[in-house]
Amino acid sequence: MTTLLARNATVLVTMDGTRREIAGGGLFARDGIIEQVGPGESLPATADEVIDLSGHVVLPGLVNAHHHLDQVLTRALPVAQDINLFRWLTAHYRLWAARTPEASRTATLVGLAELALSGCTTCFDHAYMFRNGCRVDDQIGAAREIGMRFMVSRGSMSLGQSKGGLPPDECVEDEDDILKDSERVIGAYHDAAPGAMLQIALAPCSPFSVTPGLMRDSAALARAKGVRLHTHLAETIDEERFTLERFGKRPVAYMEALGWLGDDVWFAHGVHVNDHEIGCFAATGAGVCHCPSSNMRLASGIAPVMKYRRAGVKVGLGVDGSASNDGNNLLGEARQAMLLARLQIALRPPEGPDTTLSTADPSRDHEWMSARQALELATLGGAAVLGRSDIGALEPGRCADFFALRLDDVAFAGGLADPVAAALFCTPGRAAFTVVHGRPVVAHGEIVTIDLPAVVAEHNRHAARLAALAE
Repeated sequence: MTTLLARNATVLVTMDGTRREIAGGGLFARDGIIEQVGPGESLPATADEVIDLSGHVVLPGLVNAHHHLDQVLTRALPVAQDINLFRWLTAHYRLWAARTPEASRTATLVGLAELALSGCTTCFDHAYMFRNGCRVDDQIGAAREIGMRFMVSRGSMSLGQSKGGLPPDECVEDEDDILKDSERVIGAYHDAAPGAMLQIALAPCSPFSVTPGLMRDSAALARAKGVRLHTHLAETIDEERFTLERFGKRPVAYMEALGWLGDDVWFAHGVHVNDHEIGCFAATGAGVCHCPSSNMRLASGIAPVMKYRRAGVKVGLGVDGSASNDGNNLLGEARQAMLLARLQIALRPPEGPDTTLSTADPSRDHEWMSARQALELATLGGAAVLGRSDIGALEPGRCADFFALRLDDVAFAGGLADPVAAALFCTPGRAAFTVVHGRPVVAHGEIVTIDLPAVVAEHNRHAARLAALAE
């Protein structure tokens, strides 16, 4: 058994039931599981590995609840910089289908490294296109290399253009093959035990790229095998038009008809929903992953996150694909969520009978997202939508997943009156330490589990090949 002692933090944020913030705090973990959290004098004096976090703020590891790591290969493509979702997807589908297993490996490593440098310790990847020899195994192997806690989907697309879907026919798969491989991946990799480093979800891509039959069959298989379900939903008005014209239902009602509302389901985006649909999510336990940067980049809209929270809907955060963001900074995403929620106050009328209230009126204070609420979305919120009670907070029995920020960094200069809030209000910087299951992935601001410069160099060669195909 191995032990870890992290001590002397200027402040340690627990996100536990009472939201304790401990001055001079630290934690002691054994085999990746926290045994003690508290002030330094309450902890053991020694451990196999000791990290002195004097001058740092320490937070629970961030949880990225929606991503497409392979898209790191196609960041900032000129042909897709200034268009909305459907046109953006059309510009990318064939490029993603042309990637190789080697390219998928480096994209996963680069994306996870960038996430780890932002304090992320757990990532869900919505992989859904498997052509040219690529399999979900490629991402799994890469996540094991770098040492990140990983949840990945055996996603799918089966509705090609000839059948009324958005993706080209050569980019979709046969549904029997999808279900057969889904069962293989679950059997080979899914770990349901507390502290699991790897879990599988089933994730048909979207209402406009998958048939109703595959949605139902995927749900049946997932529930038979005890894994979670995920898809994109209510991201754009174009999607809403598609489901209304094709199925006669708005996206949420379409999901309900397919048996896709439940506490084992979470949806990416959830931008275009009404109060009734928010109530449906709350009543059934379905969760939502908010992806603010992607929604802004593609002009998709602003998800009603504070309404979700007041209704009791589980909400996490995702950086989304690195071709619609185009980065992998989850701490930055939490900041973006906080700022976007504040912008939304000015863009929508007040709740209640008085529609003349301004943003300055104290009766609207409940609409403001605080820095700590944003951090909660990125930690406990992400854990909840992924169905994990063993991550998202620093308390005994949970995984030793945490990150630390140096308070002497230039970004914090003048902001130390409240270093926890400063982690969001100030420009998010690089994590000094990111620890996953008691093992440092980032130490002193650098990735320590892989040779990152060599990976980046190889990755750029793969990305250049795909970029040439787009010209």
